[in-house]
Amino acid sequence: MKVFAVANQKGGVGKTSVAVNLSATLAHYGQSVLLVDLDPQGNATTGSGVDKNGVENTVYGVLLGEYAVANARIRTESGFDVLPANRELAGAEIELINIERREFRLKDALAHVDSDYAFVVIDCPPALNMLTVNALTAANAVIIPMQCEYYALEGLSDLVGTLRKVKANLNPSIEIEALVRTMYDPRSSLTTQVSDEIKSHFGDKVFDTVIPRNIRIAEAPSYGKPVILHDAASKGAAAHFAFARELLAREGIAIKEKV
Repeated sequence: MKVFAVANQKGGVGKTSVAVNLSATLAHYGQSVLLVDLDPQGNATTGSGVDKNGVENTVYGVLLGEYAVANARIRTESGFDVLPANRELAGAEIELINIERREFRLKDALAHVDSDYAFVVIDCPPALNMLTVNALTAANAVIIPMQCEYYALEGLSDLVGTLRKVKANLNPSIEIEALVRTMYDPRSSLTTQVSDEIKSHFGDKVFDTVIPRNIRIAEAPSYGKPVILHDAASKGAAAHFAFARELLAREGIAIKEKV
């Protein structure tokens, strides 16, 4: 089981969109996938077609040891499972403080479903807090969605610093798997300039696939669907399919394209 943390403490970079659509596209290519919504806003939950206010068991109870992942996961229309979240998760930060192995709560919980999934995708909150630390401790690799703008580089250095601390103290095997450029507009000179700078720093960690600015990607969450279900023929869906293929190729997994 490969565990990806989709992380960026800067909000509004398409992080949840990447997490939901990656889960859906990996499932489309025949992979068994669990999406873990670790953001109290619960956007990955609603974006997967699950009513966050109507669920009884959530990731909050899993982190506190009230029940297992198997008792909280929900199968989505897109063919992946989601471990849902809602506003009650906001209280976990305080409640985890006095719990033993607090940084390892998610890792320990996921160990019980290790044989159920090829991939776990964790949607992190846009903050470097205890929930994000749990995600980074549980993950094998990090996917960093980022816009090609000036402030993005500043935020990226903060995240890399946090990753170094997690690697040194909690999870020595964690690595950056991918930097994926989101809301990409090739007509902007700033976009290409920042994109070049990211490539010079991170080399082949920067995926070739870029996720463009696309109205269908923006619309899809309001329908409770990944973009590949909302409009499979859109440029946004094509980009997310390409990202999944590139990721699977790097994992050494051959796929058969579905017609």
